[in-house]
Amino acid sequence: MGKATKKSARKFASSGQLKKTIESRRKHQQAKKKIQSRRGAKGQGKGREIVNDNDATSEEEDVEEPNKKGRSKVKSVDDFLGAKFMEDDDDEEGDEEGDEQLDSEGNGDEESIADDQSFASIDDLEDEGTAHAAELSKLAEKDPEFYKYLQENDRELLEFDPNQSDEDEDEQVDQDGDTDMDGESVPILTNEILQKWKKALLEHRSLRALRRLLIAFRSAAHMNEEDQVLAWSIDSSTMYRKLITTTLRFTPIVLEHHLPYKILPNGKFKSPTQSPKQRTIQKLVLSYFNNIIHLIPQLTDNEMIQLSLTEGAKILPYTITSRKSVKAYLKRCLELWSTAEDSVRIAAFLAIRKLASSHDDTILDIVLKSTYLELVRSSKSTSVHKLPSINLMKNSASELFCMNHATAYQHAFGYIRQLAVHLRNSMKTKTKEAFKLVYNWQYVHSVDFWSLVLARACSLETQAERGQESELKPLIYPLVQVSLGAIKLVSNARSFPFHMHIIRSMLHLSRHTKTFIPLSSYIVPIITSALAFKKPKSSTLHPFDFDSNIRAPSQYLKTRVYIDGLVEEGTFVLAEWLASPPIQGSIAFPEVIVPVVITLRKALKSARSTSQGGLGKEIGMVKGLVERTEESAKWIEQKRKGVGFAPGEMAEVERWESALKVDESPLAKYVKVQQKARAKRKSLVDKAAKGEDEILDD
Repeated sequence: MGKATKKSARKFASSGQLKKTIESRRKHQQAKKKIQSRRGAKGQGKGREIVNDNDATSEEEDVEEPNKKGRSKVKSVDDFLGAKFMEDDDDEEGDEEGDEQLDSEGNGDEESIADDQSFASIDDLEDEGTAHAAELSKLAEKDPEFYKYLQENDRELLEFDPNQSDEDEDEQVDQDGDTDMDGESVPILTNEILQKWKKALLEHRSLRALRRLLIAFRSAAHMNEEDQVLAWSIDSSTMYRKLITTTLRFTPIVLEHHLPYKILPNGKFKSPTQSPKQRTIQKLVLSYFNNIIHLIPQLTDNEMIQLSLTEGAKILPYTITSRKSVKAYLKRCLELWSTAEDSVRIAAFLAIRKLASSHDDTILDIVLKSTYLELVRSSKSTSVHKLPSINLMKNSASELFCMNHATAYQHAFGYIRQLAVHLRNSMKTKTKEAFKLVYNWQYVHSVDFWSLVLARACSLETQAERGQESELKPLIYPLVQVSLGAIKLVSNARSFPFHMHIIRSMLHLSRHTKTFIPLSSYIVPIITSALAFKKPKSSTLHPFDFDSNIRAPSQYLKTRVYIDGLVEEGTFVLAEWLASPPIQGSIAFPEVIVPVVITLRKALKSARSTSQGGLGKEIGMVKGLVERTEESAKWIEQKRKGVGFAPGEMAEVERWESALKVDESPLAKYVKVQQKARAKRKSLVDKAAKGEDEILDD
């Protein structure tokens, strides 16, 4: 092999046709087809073993026995308000799986690779020169007749040298600066070098160019760190941005070309099938994935952060088997999902949703648990400025829990039970501190979140789409019981805002699942207690904001501002409940509203005689609601006049109720007018808070 190999032979070998040529010539020489096919299979097997010899060794060294997971500890009552129970869950999870280096196939995470040159084997995938040279070296012993034939007819194939590169390739390596990492000088990445890589990626989907690009990307991710041996130096922010953008956009394209993955009919994805090529590229891709995780906190431009999240999510099918890297990526996405701007939040959520779309159900378990805990952490303190972001988190997280109802049931059952345990302990203790463990923002947002999840999963539209009832439907009853129990825990004027939050959550659940929830028993007392005040105190306080408060300050008690707010909120929520499909759409609506109408009329009569004209506005609001309710009762009576079935015939009752157009009732029209008026007023208040001038119409 001392003789120099011709350039044409090297290029022929790099084209991938060498092995096919050898096999075709072997077929020509051998007579028996059975022996021929057997030798061909052995040749392929040997080739695979040679290529993956180092990989197999490293896999055996990396094998560790995973830790066995234990059952979660029962958290104390004191942990809930301070969110300590969530930190404990994460710590346990980290202890259980922090040392776990195995994936489902037995491969290590390989995320601590510091030597970029360890990925040089990627180049062999393009020409397979090393594998062919190994085959040729053993050909004399395995098949001496065929080896003699090659000596006589094609000696150049036997003299093939895989380590000898083309002159133009050597020149390109020198220009690209792919030098020894131990050298003192670090090459500067230029636009010309980057353009060469982009051209190779676009035209040839070159893995060699991808390797060099990812090595440069690693240099960009660690360029500001000390004691880091980097392959490239980046001297301008423009070049830094170009390198990051190019790497993020082109890497998924090249990987999908060489290692396509499957997307199942249900929308979930599966990792690429195991192959020698996949095993070789896996380390490179995992290193790139970890560099993305390391880079995201360093980025300050929202556009670059969105690009990192969007493009990073595209390589999840290639890294999903590395649990440690997946958890680190999920943690980074959750941080952005809970703290960044709305555009970045949405990008982070889409990345989390992509991760949850894995065919592996254990990944979905990790995503659901981590997402809920992050939501509850973020809702510990709530203000008028933070409330929109919390609502965005609740709405997006509820979508994740509706991806797989059976898996979500396990989590929902455990966390709803946790709410019930804290409520039970508070009811037993009956102290001021015990009440605070329930009357807090975390409890409110938890109840509201599970209401959103159950309303989305158990709605009639979802059940019709799935063709069956949701596995989450049995959780409606316990959630309602816990919520109503929390309302009854403390019944004073200062806790009415908390009651209104819980009632709104239950109203949302009732409206979407068509479930009857007796909320009037908790709304009417709020209205009647407000009407019972004889002489409200006058004050200069701002109108009370029920959306961003769960407890009324002491200075608001017995003031006209607070009483006005209670009556307005109470009548509006009561009107929404009466106009909801489970109530207004019921054939028994005239009978259902009798206790409500009687109680409100009695309260109105008492207020007129004792308030001496001080509650005229409040009395007018309640009176208007009572009149619209009675009109709706008469409307239902007119609709059911021609009914010819008995109340016990439930099939006929349900058919009649489904055909009823609830939106045409007087009460539904009244609620629509009130909603428009409230929305307009809220818009004016928001614009005034921002300092925008508004011209009010006459």
